Amino acid sequence: MAVAALLVAALGTACSSGSEAPEKPKAGKGTEAGAAGALSAAEKAKAAQQARVVAAKKWGLLKPPLTAPAAPKEKPEITTRDGFEVEDQEEYPPVFTTVPTEDKVVFLTIDDGAEKDPEFLKMMQELKIPYTAFLSDYVVNDNYPYFKQMQAAGVTLNNHTLNHRYMPALSYEKQRQEICGQQDTIQKQFGKRPTLFRPPYGNYNQDTLRAAKSCGIKAVPLWNAEAFTNRMDYREWDRDLHPGDIILTHFRGREDWKGTMTDMIRHVMKTVTDKGYSVARLEDYL
Repeated sequence: MAVAALLVAALGTACSSGSEAPEKPKAGKGTEAGAAGALSAAEKAKAAQQARVVAAKKWGLLKPPLTAPAAPKEKPEITTRDGFEVEDQEEYPPVFTTVPTEDKVVFLTIDDGAEKDPEFLKMMQELKIPYTAFLSDYVVNDNYPYFKQMQAAGVTLNNHTLNHRYMPALSYEKQRQEICGQQDTIQKQFGKRPTLFRPPYGNYNQDTLRAAKSCGIKAVPLWNAEAFTNRMDYREWDRDLHPGDIILTHFRGREDWKGTMTDMIRHVMKTVTDKGYSVARLEDYL
């Protein structure tokens, strides 16, 4: 703000006519408020970083998560990954595992909804880690309020079918019931109809994408890496992360993992941060 004030003063001098000396700007409430605002912004940034450091320590991270860059003003063009096409793919929502971007960001996505760990919600809010959920109603319907808390914190709730069936084994009509039925359920319970769909197990055929399109789905994000409590699995040959990679994990607890969801997030964030990546919000790039 101080720089802006100097520029304005300089422009005023350049535009003045005659030989009169320009009048010095008087200090007033406007300049004081500008300085206070700039100082406040710097203080807020410092406080936010300190809060990240404190939260990281609380949740067992040696380093705080890196802050993601601002959302791109122009969204990248999303196309279907080579080898993931179905016949007439251009007519259907794109299927992709990585978002084209030069930003050193990755995207965290979490599937189904079986585990409902309140500590996970606290951890993600305190660390300010964005993520996207893909829900299946058969494991979500015993505790909708848990996912409403998630939604209130800014998480987008998307479609993972009603019953998590292997889609290619179903007829077109059955697939449509699974997808459109979950669209209706999410709209009824959470007030917003999803535009993203992830097929169970990542398996689909032409009927899946045709049904998804008919239900209002715009894109089908799969994944390029999968996270567990003690490891990361990678799709690519180099077994590494890349800018724009989508990371898959699940709502799971000790019954399925050797650890909790917070253990899984600790491992994911250590891996991501050590490699110099931040976690960005998937919807900001779509």
